[in-house]
Amino acid sequence: MTRRRATIAVAAVVTVGAAAAAVAAVRLPDAAGSEQTKSELPPATASVRKETLVDRQSEDGTLAYGDTTTLAAKLSGTVTALPALESTIKRGRAVARIDNKPVVLLYGALPAYRKLGVGVEGSDVLQFERNLWALGYRGFTVDKTYSSATASAVREWQDDLGLSETGTVEPGRIVYAAGPVRVDSRTAAVGSIVQPGSELLAVTGTARVATVELAIGDQRLARRGAAVEVTLPDGGTTKAKITGVETVVVPAQGQEPASTKIVVTIGFTKAPKGLDQASVTVEFTASQRRNVLTVPVEALLALAEGGYGVQVVDGATTRIVAVTTGLFADGRVEITGDGISDGTVVGTAS
Repeated sequence: MTRRRATIAVAAVVTVGAAAAAVAAVRLPDAAGSEQTKSELPPATASVRKETLVDRQSEDGTLAYGDTTTLAAKLSGTVTALPALESTIKRGRAVARIDNKPVVLLYGALPAYRKLGVGVEGSDVLQFERNLWALGYRGFTVDKTYSSATASAVREWQDDLGLSETGTVEPGRIVYAAGPVRVDSRTAAVGSIVQPGSELLAVTGTARVATVELAIGDQRLARRGAAVEVTLPDGGTTKAKITGVETVVVPAQGQEPASTKIVVTIGFTKAPKGLDQASVTVEFTASQRRNVLTVPVEALLALAEGGYGVQVVDGATTRIVAVTTGLFADGRVEITGDGISDGTVVGTAS
């Protein structure tokens, strides 16, 4: 679970309701009274400031390799070889050997689900042909049709792998992943007998990422592509950005009701060195407003007619001015109102 830090700044949509309870609940005589001049001075004052207001929030996260994915066998036989833990498997390399023949990793989103041979057409053919071409086997057109030229290239590929040169591709001989994978754990053992569906390996991506769980009320922070700053265990910081956002429903357990979380994945342009797994702090920037007028939140007054105002102090006199609020952040709030400008003095609760 993540925990909210003391320095959190909250956006107006979240904070306005809380601010209504926090600001001085001054009940003034109707809307006309919002411009009424008074002689009673407030207990404290503050100046209106023109500044850039930034809605930031820091959350705890974990640095690791991201979620694991299971690679399963689609063949029956004996496992004769498995890759080492923490090793990286790239396109064209074996994720396992069954009956001493390789099961080959290729890149793509569509799983292998049928035998490919001359005359077969479809997106899976295109995906396979792109991989074959990337591995250096040519002489065919990369398209959605498995042609006799494709079969010739496949026979050459099979010969290099030590497989029977059939010119066709069995779905159990290949496995697809989005890119290179890292071996996180081995769920089968060399010598074990496997059937289609038997798990072989649990793998992750090869890039380290930070993962943060956010409450559903913090959804404004989770913007794909947004820049963040990550603080590492040694106190150093590095820039990163949000690469994935997923809404996850956690089922009820015992006395704990079901809950909804937002899982944010953060990628690095340059991954931190020397860290495989660690706790980190991620600073999100939800929004910012440049060159706006701001006052402390405690300067807001709840008006009887609705909305908010501030008590403008002018020498020994004061007047209440209705204001429109904008962004709330870092204990201050953006305001606009008649006669409010940079340096205007307003009353505060303390």
